[in-house]
Amino acid sequence: MMGCITDFFTYGTTKSVVVKSWTIGIINRVVQLLILIYFIGWVFLHEKAYQVRDTAIESSVMTKVKGFGVYNNRLMDVADYVTPTQGSSVFCIITKLITTENQIQSWCPESETKYSCHSDEDCKRNAGKAAGNGVMTGRCVSFNSSLQTCEIKGWCPAEIDYIKTEPMMEVENFTIFIKNSIRFPLFNFTKGNFLPTITAAYIKKCNFDPVKNTYCPIFRVGDVVEFAHQNFIALAQKGGVIGIKIGWMCDLDKSEDSCNPTYSFTRLDAVSQKNTVSPGYNFRYAKYYKMENGTEYRTLLKAYAIRFDVLVNGNAGKFNMIPTLINMVAAFTSVGVGTVLCDIILLNFLKGAEQYKAKKFEEVSESQISSSVSSHSNGLSRNNSSQLSLKQEEKMSSDSGAFSIGQ
Repeated sequence: MMGCITDFFTYGTTKSVVVKSWTIGIINRVVQLLILIYFIGWVFLHEKAYQVRDTAIESSVMTKVKGFGVYNNRLMDVADYVTPTQGSSVFCIITKLITTENQIQSWCPESETKYSCHSDEDCKRNAGKAAGNGVMTGRCVSFNSSLQTCEIKGWCPAEIDYIKTEPMMEVENFTIFIKNSIRFPLFNFTKGNFLPTITAAYIKKCNFDPVKNTYCPIFRVGDVVEFAHQNFIALAQKGGVIGIKIGWMCDLDKSEDSCNPTYSFTRLDAVSQKNTVSPGYNFRYAKYYKMENGTEYRTLLKAYAIRFDVLVNGNAGKFNMIPTLINMVAAFTSVGVGTVLCDIILLNFLKGAEQYKAKKFEEVSESQISSSVSSHSNGLSRNNSSQLSLKQEEKMSSDSGAFSIGQ
């Protein structure tokens, strides 16, 4: 117990030992050089650790689609194939439709691919439960002359959604106009993707190109799909979700003109491509009407669409003294790693490790310190006594000399 207490109340101090070894000296300087290169090249120059950064980007996105297409002998404009209509950052361009017209609230047989039956007994076990297009009544009724299905209560006739239709191929040439404004609140810095060099004449004729028209805010749908490494025909058939990413990486130590957006494109629902249960992207919506007698009816539309999500991200940095000092202290402190590495090599791997340990680590007890102090004090006392005796002798000699001269 006393040993533990004694060990606890001990103190270790650093002892400097100069080792004249080319091997250790080279290792020490190389490690220190690598650490300095890392901090100067990566931390300060690449990562700009001398800056304070604002990642809380505020963004506003407005979109507009243009183009005309033909579907089922109908001319389709933006009001027909874009949903929602408010031009937000998430919108859909419909590529094909399956239409079920003149539906009313009634009783009718379920579609032929769902709940086929031979008698009421086959349907009673599902009575009162929701089916594909309504609520099951428990009766088995004729769908056509050769097939019977369970009856439902809901919007009739039931939707038949397995009809094969061709997509509207003109969508490939539609254009998407994106207007984006951002703000970094920490620096009160605002910018938009409409650069000062963009004019009305340029907007009318440009399409985004990552090489020639890097900052054009108009994107051709076929190009966007291609940039996302997707096949347009397959995407138009089953639908999908494409991400248009706008990145703002701004160094505010430079001029405002150097803070410009970068665009990238990706397939956001890539997992659904491998899923055979629910591939692609589709949704349903309805248009409601009323007959002269007040009976409500509707047209149900199942839409396959390409959904576009405009995603904005970014951060801005500006010089600040606090992170600069913190990283400079970290750099100077890390230089000491070379000393630690050299100590490990000296103590464990080089010849003469035991001699180095003996020089580096030395235990001194309190009794040794006391005796050393006493010896030192005695030495000082003896020196003082000798010096005092010498002074007295000199004084006596000088006095006797003076006396002799007086005589």
